[in-house]
Amino acid sequence: MDRIARRHGARAARSHGTVETEHGATTQATDRTGAPRRSTGRAGMAGMAGRIPAKVSLPIITALAFGLFTIFRTHTDGTKGGPAMLYGLAAFVVSGALGLIVAHFQSSMLTETRAIAYGVVFGGSLGWCYSLGGEAVLKSCAFGFTMGAAMFVVALYVFRTHRVREPHGEHRPHKTRRSHNLPVATH
Repeated sequence: MDRIARRHGARAARSHGTVETEHGATTQATDRTGAPRRSTGRAGMAGMAGRIPAKVSLPIITALAFGLFTIFRTHTDGTKGGPAMLYGLAAFVVSGALGLIVAHFQSSMLTETRAIAYGVVFGGSLGWCYSLGGEAVLKSCAFGFTMGAAMFVVALYVFRTHRVREPHGEHRPHKTRRSHNLPVATH
């Protein structure tokens, strides 16, 4: 009898707009009394932090740090106030957008291509920031290329040593498998 009542209750719940969790949806969190739980203070912030994926939060945090470093770099060179803040804002927006693009498409890239993408973003960003200090263009390009090459080597090392966690799995050639169902043609 209890099973039939649950089945009818489930049908009634579906007809009244409640969410079925078995299809991937989540319901609202409730406390012990069944009332909706409200997020406040640090617990609410921790709950929100758990919802932001790392491929979004890490590029944004890195871009924020790079923007602040750009403000520091231009300020120590003699640029004061507003222009230094604008350089930092531009560095934050551009490096953040590029970081989000690389992070979004990295699962579809091969290991070497992904390492090159990280090296290009890192080297280009640092080369540009180095040029803000009043350095010559060729010297800034050489510095950016060197830093990009170092990032490429480090990223390639990390990606190759953590192959199990790569989106495509291990990049090793597959052994050719012969199907036993197909006849072999002989000439």
